[in-house]
Amino acid sequence: MNERISIEEVIRLYKIDYSFLDQLIDSELLHPETEDSVRYIIYEELPHLERFANWHYDLEVNLPGIEIIHKLLNQMEELRNENRKLLQNVTRFETWEDADF
Repeated sequence: MNERISIEEVIRLYKIDYSFLDQLIDSELLHPETEDSVRYIIYEELPHLERFANWHYDLEVNLPGIEIIHKLLNQMEELRNENRKLLQNVTRFETWEDADF
C-alpha cells in the first residue's frame, strides 16, 4: 500500500481551503483514495498539491489556469523524454555508420 495522508490532515498542514482541494479532486488533478469513509492523498501527489496551492494562493491562478499549466508542463516533460530517446537513437546510428564492415 502507498503511503498516504488524510485530507483533513492535508488541509490542516498546508492551510488550504477544503473547497480548493475538492476542486482539484473534481478536476482530476489529484486522485484520493477512500478507506472506511476517510479520504486520503497519496504522498506521491503531495508535490503536485504544493505546486497547485502555490499557483493558486501565491500567484492567484484560478483552477482552469492550474489545469492548463499542469497539462503544458506534463507535455513538456513528455517531449523532453521523447527528445532524449531520439538523441540516443541518433547517437547509436552515427556509431553504426562509423563501424567497419
